[in-house]
Amino acid sequence: MRHLACIALAACCLGTPAIAQDQPAAGQLPSPQEVFNRDTVTLGIGAGITPDYEGSDDYRFIPAGGARGSIGPVSFATRSSYLYVDFFPHRAEGIDFDLGPIAGLNFNRTTDIHDKFVDKLPERDMAVEIGGFAGISLHDLTNPYDTLSFRLDVKHDVAGAHGSTIISPNIEFGTPLSRTTYVSASTSMDFVAAKYNRYYFGISPADAVASGLPVYDPDGGMNKWRIGALVNQSITGDLTHGFSLFGTVEYSHLTGDAKDSPIVKLRGSSSQWMLAAGAAYTWR
Repeated sequence: MRHLACIALAACCLGTPAIAQDQPAAGQLPSPQEVFNRDTVTLGIGAGITPDYEGSDDYRFIPAGGARGSIGPVSFATRSSYLYVDFFPHRAEGIDFDLGPIAGLNFNRTTDIHDKFVDKLPERDMAVEIGGFAGISLHDLTNPYDTLSFRLDVKHDVAGAHGSTIISPNIEFGTPLSRTTYVSASTSMDFVAAKYNRYYFGISPADAVASGLPVYDPDGGMNKWRIGALVNQSITGDLTHGFSLFGTVEYSHLTGDAKDSPIVKLRGSSSQWMLAAGAAYTWR
């Protein structure tokens, strides 16, 4: 699961700058739209714990990093090992439309695996997933700086690894608790084709002989659901500039034919955790 090496710092960290509380005197605060219009870049680095492979009950430490920014009308963010670029200008009130491309890498089962049975299965090629996203964002629900987003991601492997399409509906909510503290929560699901599940969770007769695991031929459908949360705390300046610390946790649960795969049911776990923490710096 090294595809989580770029932790979703960008999903929340400075997703909506915190200006709502601990305010200075009236008249000194920028308007929400002024905050959204600022050019900013955030870079973060840290470390995380993630499953050995998708469906594993073994965990490993990995480096974690992410980036987020807004330059003119264009904004960008990394989520896991994927880059999102949004070409629609953001507004600070009402409804925003979100639309743009996605590009990233899927490293699942491309490295050595601790489980001695699963490690005997063939390593998988790195998937290069390209696609796009579309959605809407709602603002000013609990304060002028919060955001509730509904987004649909569609990605397709163009490198010939699993060679299929992943469809993921997402819901994200982020809000400042003060000028220095920001929190967010998210939930999403992945729907995949049979080709995807057979590539990562299937076991051919030859694989069964090599690994000692039973033959398994899965179909597609809902592959997993996940929930996550992030806290971002400024240590210099506020959340619109300077250094900050972040911590994130994600729980995901494999479902359907992925959950019933021998590499999950016999050798791993359908319940997966990811934890990460680190430091970030924001320029404006």
